[in-house]
Amino acid sequence: MQQGFNAYINEHAVVEPTGEGPLSGMDFAVKDVFALAGHASSAGNPDWLRTHGPAEAHAEAVARLLASGGRLKGTTITDELMFSLNGENIHYGTPVNPKAPGSIPGGSSSGSAVAAAAGLADFALGTDTGGSIRIPSSYCGLYGIRPTHGLVSLDGVIPLAASFDTVGWMARDAATMQRVGEVLIGGAGESAGGAFKRLVFATDAWDVAEADCRRALADTAAALEGALDVRKLAIAPQGLEAWFATFRTMQGYEIWSAHGAWIAERRPKFGPGIAERFAWSATLTRDDYERALPMRQRIRESLAELLGDDSLLVIPTAPCSAPRIGLTGAQVERTRMRAMQLSCIAGLGGLPQATIPLQGEDGRPVGLSFIAGPRQDAKLLRWIRDTASRALPPQSVV
Repeated sequence: MQQGFNAYINEHAVVEPTGEGPLSGMDFAVKDVFALAGHASSAGNPDWLRTHGPAEAHAEAVARLLASGGRLKGTTITDELMFSLNGENIHYGTPVNPKAPGSIPGGSSSGSAVAAAAGLADFALGTDTGGSIRIPSSYCGLYGIRPTHGLVSLDGVIPLAASFDTVGWMARDAATMQRVGEVLIGGAGESAGGAFKRLVFATDAWDVAEADCRRALADTAAALEGALDVRKLAIAPQGLEAWFATFRTMQGYEIWSAHGAWIAERRPKFGPGIAERFAWSATLTRDDYERALPMRQRIRESLAELLGDDSLLVIPTAPCSAPRIGLTGAQVERTRMRAMQLSCIAGLGGLPQATIPLQGEDGRPVGLSFIAGPRQDAKLLRWIRDTASRALPPQSVV
């Protein structure tokens, strides 16, 4: 039962396991953008639901979870066409953040985050293009991961921006995160390198976060500094604002390429903020996109060189704890822009990023993130389970 959390768009979409494995006995929820045989996905918008029919087969990620013993327990609310980080949906309502009542849950995997945080499911599947796993995980007090781009199959998932889209997952504990990783990435996320040896604190990323958020993360950061060598440096010589501008241009062009024809034909009703972002995306040209490509390539190369297979980049997941519901559009947009200065780092690099839940000074959750080199996902999840979680000061954990 939803128990007042409004996490599900269809809690009756239940699919029993097709096999046994590491997920036997566990329930999971999926964001309403994954294909389920016989079901139509809404992508958070009634006009999308009206103009798209039921799927013939499960998305590959869902099929893998079912084959490994997981039981699907409902589809969850998402922001419209995944184009938001707030978690508010004018059509289906805002899922209730169980760890920060009165605050937004974060999006676009809002319902999945709430289902996991409220204990309605053992873990939840979502997508992350610009932060849609990481931000709601931070706001709702969850572990979450955005994998290396292309590592987990997107077959059967409604796209947003192809060169940034990923399938990710969220859970209340690190052990569950690692077990799901065994199923979804397995040997594909195993690197040839040894253990992580170094933490790299991105000082320019820490400067993006609000002071109270930085203070809340400081004790855990200090505890981890004793476990590995530490470097502190600015990672973006051009500034994270320039990195975000590159990300935003490329993402916006790809989004309109994916959905512009449908929007022009069907003229769907979008909520505030989302309508404006689609309208802006429609103004981007192929030249705009191609001018951004060299910058992304330089960023990708510099991050891969910095991290290799033995270093972790340490940043705040979000710039603050979850904002209150009902803030003005301008206030929400300012927070979104700062959040994406942080989330664009892994997106531009195509890198895996895992976030762990901590408690902010006001008692609401905040997230601390670790970004690894490409295809270090399995090692990252084990490190989160075996090292990072055990280093957490007890009073800091959500």
